[in-house]
Amino acid sequence: MIKKVVAIAMENIAPFELGVVCEVFGTDRTADGFPGYDFSVCTPDGGPVTTRSGYQLTPHADLGPVAEADLVALPAHPIDTRAPEAVLEALRAAAARGAYVLSVCSGAFMLGEAGLLDGRRCTTHWQHAAQLQERFPKAIVEPNSLYVEDGRILTSAGTAAGIDLCLHLVRTIHGSAVATKLARRMVVPPHRDGGQAQYVEAPLPRAPDVPTLEPLLAWLVEHLDQSVDVVTLARRAHMAPRTFARRFRAETGTTPHDWVTGQRILLARRLLEETNLGVDAVAQRSGFGDAAMLRHHFGRRVGATPHAYRSTFRSTR
Repeated sequence: MIKKVVAIAMENIAPFELGVVCEVFGTDRTADGFPGYDFSVCTPDGGPVTTRSGYQLTPHADLGPVAEADLVALPAHPIDTRAPEAVLEALRAAAARGAYVLSVCSGAFMLGEAGLLDGRRCTTHWQHAAQLQERFPKAIVEPNSLYVEDGRILTSAGTAAGIDLCLHLVRTIHGSAVATKLARRMVVPPHRDGGQAQYVEAPLPRAPDVPTLEPLLAWLVEHLDQSVDVVTLARRAHMAPRTFARRFRAETGTTPHDWVTGQRILLARRLLEETNLGVDAVAQRSGFGDAAMLRHHFGRRVGATPHAYRSTFRSTR
């Protein structure tokens, strides 16, 4: 469980990325049934720092709270500025005792400086991915990922991907019902499929009178128990299958199959958490057909069996 959360603020910190961590873990929503956290913003010496936007930020404390934190978050900071050794030592100690260590955007460079990315999968903003790999050759950089979880080291791409990662961690610790409720409160998607390529690459040209695929995606979410394929979906979208497949990847960053599978996994998680349906019934409701197929995809995406997942999250609700 996560009780104590610390965000480390450095000079020239990016205020939005810090705000993401503050919004998810530093806003008290316990009156509305959300989990509560003992949250602190810390700086290396406990003094104020100047944000990238030019205003000063006054922290709660120096690095003291990091020693007892269950989660240490690193918002973006200038990649050409090496973190003080005291910060790097605090990060190493936190990771060694099993705390979650999370970076947003270029915060991953501090993890690299602390040696915490050696042999680990990680990501950062696509503009900085090549430099991250060059500076830390032992890291396994995944430049197209929105976020990466490798053990208890978590890294995200730029800006809004930090929201995705924080919600993913909330989902991991507290279950998808809490994460989805929090996402609704923040008016953001509870889960985004695809990778950074959807933002790096230019979208397909589209005439002003051509609609997006949003109505089709909404229909899919309401009919996940139905069997669908590209030909059927293309027909529903009034497109040729190849045109539909290109348009789908341009708008979602992934294939129709992967997108539908991800949505079915989210539905299966909710059913396992919130209902008493058997695994076979959950498989049918979520569109996997049978328990064997559900276990296959659930294990690959969630890293646990449906039964183990239900035992964990039904007991924590």
